Amino acid sequence: MTDSPGRTSPGSSPSDETDKATGPAGEADKAAQEGLPAQWAQEQPPPGDWSASSQGPPRQRRGTRERARAQTDPGPGHEGSRGRVPGQPGPHTGWQQAGRPQWGRPQAPQPGVIPLRPLQAGEIVEGAVRTMRIHWRAVLGISLTVAVGTQAVATVVDRLWDRGTPELDPLGGATPETPQELVEAIGNGMGGIGVAWLLSLVGSITAAALLTVIVSRAVLGRPVTAREAWRSARPQLGRMVGLMVLVPMLLIGVFAVGIVWGLLAAAAGAEQAGMSLTALGGLVAMVVATWLWIRYSLAAPALMLEKQGVAAAMRRSAKLVRGAWWRVFGIQLISILITALVGLMAQAVVLVFDVFVHGTGGGSVADATDWASLIEIGIAAVVSSALTLPVTAGMTTLLYMDQRIRRESLDVELVRSAGGDK
Repeated sequence: MTDSPGRTSPGSSPSDETDKATGPAGEADKAAQEGLPAQWAQEQPPPGDWSASSQGPPRQRRGTRERARAQTDPGPGHEGSRGRVPGQPGPHTGWQQAGRPQWGRPQAPQPGVIPLRPLQAGEIVEGAVRTMRIHWRAVLGISLTVAVGTQAVATVVDRLWDRGTPELDPLGGATPETPQELVEAIGNGMGGIGVAWLLSLVGSITAAALLTVIVSRAVLGRPVTAREAWRSARPQLGRMVGLMVLVPMLLIGVFAVGIVWGLLAAAAGAEQAGMSLTALGGLVAMVVATWLWIRYSLAAPALMLEKQGVAAAMRRSAKLVRGAWWRVFGIQLISILITALVGLMAQAVVLVFDVFVHGTGGGSVADATDWASLIEIGIAAVVSSALTLPVTAGMTTLLYMDQRIRRESLDVELVRSAGGDK
């Protein structure tokens, strides 16, 4: 006979053979005859394998306990079913039970456009879009003003440059066949590229500085106007210009070092080797430039929000990106894809409008140089920039905050700042 609960009274030893033989019913009758309280309940667990944990396979013991529990438990609707609420699981399932508090991960506070905790990539995109939607007056006012101003000047320069200097296209639209022709084409096109880059730089600096301030306020749920953003960003604009010039020049220098050896070899007469060396150097330079771009991609919000200098902001960005390069690269790549998608959609609208107005017999809008076509292209660029500048600036700022939350527990400070406003 096996020892099991219900067959040995509490406090007895295994050697009490008389107690084992009597069982629960005998103990109850004996206690009733002597006038003592019974130590055994009238309803006992069903017979089964109640052996110790060291006997029998674990899976068999677990199945036996489940069958015994199913027989003794009337179900969730019964009033004696261990206090369960109908429709809810039993113990140890993680669900809230009747009369018990629910345990789990606490909800992160969200005073503004993002929850104050480490963010996912989708939450960063959503936070940037939500900032543009909630603070649309300030955001679209800044981005639209910057886009219209820069694109108007770019359209005028593009029209006058093409009409006044036709000799700057010595190839006549043909593909360069020799390194000399490639070098000449690059040199001749540097003027227009430089003007376009300078205008884009001015717009990017202004938009990034002002929108960074707006996004930082939106995280705390604080309203902000374009005038307040300008007042807060104006002291840092000079340093912002230095940063926006230094980083692109650094990337251009990397490309120059990568391709100069091939160009020198081609100029010395080894054209085939020079072209191969130029392609290889350009590929290596692209990898290095991409690594540097991600390394210093958070320097702008660090400069604006921490009031640091150019070099200090670049070191700050490198510190925040260290160990998370691929994550930052993926989120920045999403930002580029969003920009490209919005630009293609705006250009498609302009192409449809051009076909509707001028018919299908005209040339491509991208190749046209008359005022009407350039204005249409400019409108598409303005719409694209007005929509993408807030998203890209917002994603960069939120990514900067997310890295600080992950590394420095910035969320605690943000919660304290948001609570101080109430």
